[in-house]
Amino acid sequence: MKYSIIGNGIAGVCAAETIRQLDRAAEITLIGDETFPPYSRPMISHVLDGSLSSEKLPIRSSRFYDDLKIIPVLGSRVSAIDVDRRVLTTTDRKETTYDKLLIATGADARPVVAKGVDLKNIFYMRTEAHIRSIIECLPTAETALVLGGGLVGFKAAHGLLKRGLKVTMLITSGYPLSMQVDETAGQMILAELLKSGLTVRVGTSVMAFEGKGKVKRARLSDDSTLSCDMVIVGKGVSPSLAFVPKEKIKIDHGILVDHHLQTTIPDVFAAGDVAEAVDITRKRRWINAIWPEAAAQGCVAGANMAGRHVVYPGSVSRNVMRVMALDVMTLGLVNPPDDFGYKVMAHADRRRGRYRKLVFRDNVLVGAMLINDIDQGGILLSLIQNEIPLKIPDRVLMDPSFNFGKLIA
Repeated sequence: MKYSIIGNGIAGVCAAETIRQLDRAAEITLIGDETFPPYSRPMISHVLDGSLSSEKLPIRSSRFYDDLKIIPVLGSRVSAIDVDRRVLTTTDRKETTYDKLLIATGADARPVVAKGVDLKNIFYMRTEAHIRSIIECLPTAETALVLGGGLVGFKAAHGLLKRGLKVTMLITSGYPLSMQVDETAGQMILAELLKSGLTVRVGTSVMAFEGKGKVKRARLSDDSTLSCDMVIVGKGVSPSLAFVPKEKIKIDHGILVDHHLQTTIPDVFAAGDVAEAVDITRKRRWINAIWPEAAAQGCVAGANMAGRHVVYPGSVSRNVMRVMALDVMTLGLVNPPDDFGYKVMAHADRRRGRYRKLVFRDNVLVGAMLINDIDQGGILLSLIQNEIPLKIPDRVLMDPSFNFGKLIA
């Protein structure tokens, strides 16, 4: 049996390990466009802020491929899949055949649409190579512009502040982390960022970059200009699937997969940030582009490729982040639509920097957000994943000592 895995991230690595555990004699080829060993992508922001060295990023030993008898094809990107012939073609025109295939290519940074994007010192922050390029530029940089108020934008701004740069964050929405939190939490986070010395401009986007060879300023949507000698684009990501034959493999936002993570083509599977699987709280297909789900999907896909029948139960979005003096946790559906009968319970204590929000559908917890006092987040996640009906009195939100574990019977 010949297995091919496209993608050298956590989903591809976990799939390869699972396949090898279940099929000792199989041929496994792993194709990745990076040459750096498998590494922790969420940790690259710590390399930027100086708290971690690049040498600490790898998640597997240097003997990973040899120990598992994996054929690595690194520094190479797949350009086409012929599902009828079961052949992969890379950008250097080399072909690889397969019996079973996993697409685990993750996501690519979403480009910014503006004039002058080809100027030097305009970076993305998605890979270890991106971080190296940013760090190389730091000695000659004094002012930085960060585009985007999401997780990547925040991590970039935090890292550059720690490096001693003057940083401005440009956010199109009205508050930071608008895809992860609600307005109440967003305003609390905004106040914390401003207090830390970060300049934040909301409701504004960039129209053009200017400079001679290197970026020197940005022209904004309000006709103002902003000096900067470095730009980091953190405008989100899009599934990396340009090479996928859409006339064969069904795609919506990502690659549609069933409960075994198989695509609409037999023996072709998808996992990680490129796969659109069922979201437990939304009750429909969704991409929750988070590290633990990519790892879990890789294991399930690998087991099914090796002939097992393992069901993927679905994902729950979740994020935990430190925003200066605030601990922020989001679980599940934090900002529910208005027209589906959701019940929302929320309580903010701005003086103590605390906020709790619970979202229910038919007495089942489907979302939670905590600012500070996040130690019970694991219990809330379990309640969401197991869809346990609950009755929670309003006073619970005002009681920081309430033990949510009592609700699990």
